[in-house]
Amino acid sequence: MKTNDYVKYMTQTFVQYIDQPKEERKKMRLEHKEAKGSFLFRWFGIMPYLLMSQVKRRKKR
Repeated sequence: MKTNDYVKYMTQTFVQYIDQPKEERKKMRLEHKEAKGSFLFRWFGIMPYLLMSQVKRRKKR
């Protein structure tokens, strides 16, 4: 990709973002934030959840 193409792409992306109403940008940001997995899941996968569920099961007994 040439530098000119990259600058053109970045400019288009920036203009699209700025043209959106502020409320829509906030809504999209919140949706993106909620779609992310939790910290433990992103860094360590499913293992922390399995361990936590095992601990909760043992506490119930």
